[in-house]
Amino acid sequence: MLFRSPTHDMAKRRLNKQQQWRIKKIQQERAARAAKKEESISEKLDAGNLGPEQQGLVIAHYGQQLDVEALEGEDTGTVLRCFVRANIDSLVTGDKVIWRPGSDNTGVIVARCDRHTLLQRPDNFGALKPVAANIDYIILVIAPEPEPHDNLIDRYLVAAESTDIPVIILLNKTDLVTDQNREAIDQLLARYEKLGYRIERTSAKTLEGEQAVKVEDLVKGQTSVFVGQSGVGKSSIIQTLLPEASIRVGAVSESTGKGVHTTTTAKLFHLNCGGDLIDSPGIREFGLWHMTPQEIEYGFREIRDLIGHCKFRNCSHMGDPGCAIVQAAEDGRISTERLKRSEEHTSELQSLEVSR
Repeated sequence: MLFRSPTHDMAKRRLNKQQQWRIKKIQQERAARAAKKEESISEKLDAGNLGPEQQGLVIAHYGQQLDVEALEGEDTGTVLRCFVRANIDSLVTGDKVIWRPGSDNTGVIVARCDRHTLLQRPDNFGALKPVAANIDYIILVIAPEPEPHDNLIDRYLVAAESTDIPVIILLNKTDLVTDQNREAIDQLLARYEKLGYRIERTSAKTLEGEQAVKVEDLVKGQTSVFVGQSGVGKSSIIQTLLPEASIRVGAVSESTGKGVHTTTTAKLFHLNCGGDLIDSPGIREFGLWHMTPQEIEYGFREIRDLIGHCKFRNCSHMGDPGCAIVQAAEDGRISTERLKRSEEHTSELQSLEVSR
């Protein structure tokens, strides 16, 4: 099910004068704070109170301030709290930046370096929100509990495919695989392995068994980010990789079976085995309302190569004559289940667009 953006429902309600005044006041206050901050930064620049420009790495984001690690000079490895010039667009963990140190153990970010990848997700209002930058691998973590479902996995994969960042599907908590759920889990993983996705299995508690993989082998020499439903053990895996890191592990709610969100901000960790790891806030659902029907189709990699080969240019792929995608499903070249989910996502998105 696609979740309707709250802005869609708000648009139907006419704001009264008091609500309009309140929104305008909040916007004015935000603008005033931003202007005051920029004025303070400009004063430091004009007074020559900042050191020379140097390269840094954003390792954490806290509202208007960021933790930046110096990558060069005598401060290499030092982390400072930095402010951001107003003319710089949204910065996220993993961004490389140009910054200037101050005399009070702070600094000012004056430019953002080019990104080679950017992971984004829709926020509660349907707008795209950057999560992390310069990622080499997205590690999609699932577990026997909470029970994994194709629909949720597909949401993550469709969103990930649009970023062109390779995805590894990692089954965590393999110690919870039982005779009752083993067949269903094996079949689910086999479907994605057939599509070319890399499948790995692990457990923070035990690495017994031939299929178990050390997570260090997945993240070594790369910048990786863990995504996945809350309660699948992302924070526990990071604790295994970085036992000295201060990460609170949350238990799965016994009453609902859904995980408790334990991470409040995206943070980058350097690994002893080499490489970096970004721990991002837990995400229960990946909404797709920000994507076009064409982007959703592109996100299903087995359907992607068939786009444009239908008999009619305006083919809806829902029973139209000469449809290359429907024919591929009938021939067994693509999964009918995945085709159905693609149609459902696209149809619901189109219905949402019509009702706006």
